[in-house]
Amino acid sequence: MDAVVKVFCIHTEPNFSMPWQRKRQYSSSSSGFVISGRRVLTNAHSVEHYTQVKVKKRGSDTKYLATVLSIGTECDIAMLTVNNDVFWEGVSPVEFGELPALQDAVTVAGYPIGGDTISVTSRVVSRIEILSCIQGSTELLGLKIDAAINFGNTGGPAFNDKGHCVGITFQSLRQDEAENIGYVIPTPVIQHFIQDYEKNGAYTGFPILGIEWQKMENPDLRKAMGMKPEQKGVRIRRVDAAAPESGVLKSSDIVLSFDGVDIANDGTRFVFTTVSVPYLRSEYGDNYEYEAPMNLLDKLFHATPQSPDEQLVVVSQVLVSDINIRYEDIVNAQVFALNGKPVTNIRRLAEMVENCDDEFLKLDLEYEQTVVLRTKTAKATTPDILATHCIPSAMSADLKALRPWT
Repeated sequence: MDAVVKVFCIHTEPNFSMPWQRKRQYSSSSSGFVISGRRVLTNAHSVEHYTQVKVKKRGSDTKYLATVLSIGTECDIAMLTVNNDVFWEGVSPVEFGELPALQDAVTVAGYPIGGDTISVTSRVVSRIEILSCIQGSTELLGLKIDAAINFGNTGGPAFNDKGHCVGITFQSLRQDEAENIGYVIPTPVIQHFIQDYEKNGAYTGFPILGIEWQKMENPDLRKAMGMKPEQKGVRIRRVDAAAPESGVLKSSDIVLSFDGVDIANDGTRFVFTTVSVPYLRSEYGDNYEYEAPMNLLDKLFHATPQSPDEQLVVVSQVLVSDINIRYEDIVNAQVFALNGKPVTNIRRLAEMVENCDDEFLKLDLEYEQTVVLRTKTAKATTPDILATHCIPSAMSADLKALRPWT
């Protein structure tokens, strides 16, 4: 238990509607634990948009300044280190165990609801399945346990009966949905995160199979596609043109197995992940899938890039300015072209504006909308013209946040 630490973080979230400024800072506390290599694991959401991170050992009142080494938003894991040698004195790293089985006992340790003393809860594994991660809007392997994960307890380890770490606590269902249900990130996901960092010096993510697929539960559909009665699988609807498999797979192919594992007709043994969108979550909350405009959601879930660096550039709002008269009603509109040249990402758009020698800047937007600005005036007042954002499509492999015009 001495390896379990308390994590303190000062967060300063970006303002995606006005990206040239940040929101008011706030503080949070969570849990973490020491692993080999003088490193600490916790949740990604525990240190998201961090300004300062500190950690405190069990039984100590000293907070040590921590350095964030890597953040994996889609798997909700972050890695920290502490440069002060005193912090590591008397601390033994946890050892990782195998993936537990159903009904195996697990012990969850952490600092729930801001407590200064460690809390230990024993429960059992009630389900092992592909879970949707709220933080990253992805679906990865997870454990469900019959114990609620309270605020502050997230990021702490889950131990098996041998004292080996089998996961990281990371989220819980709302009380109006269910009681005494929590979720744990299992060791296979944790090991991928650690090995990815050790191999690349940074977290590069989980692989995404760049396809959209259709269930094959309808018997007539299976017969029409030439499947035998004993065969099961899913039909490929579309293939990401920028993905390596685009040279092998095509629409209407039937995938029968993946990595030696047979795929059911409903796709239950088929893992597929999507890309989270910080801008949509900032504007419309965690339920952005229900609150955001349909045109943006359609692009998020169904648009596919035609090149590795292609992203959607969206004008979220038009700011008040003398040169923006009659443009104020343009909201959440995709930018297709500048002076007739396609806009592939926001960095390319910024370069096109800077290098433009034409008298006017003409932006072609969706629904046949057009914005025309005088080039010299626009360049002089660029930050006061448009708030633009880059929204990756559902298949995009480029997750880097690109700055708007500044």
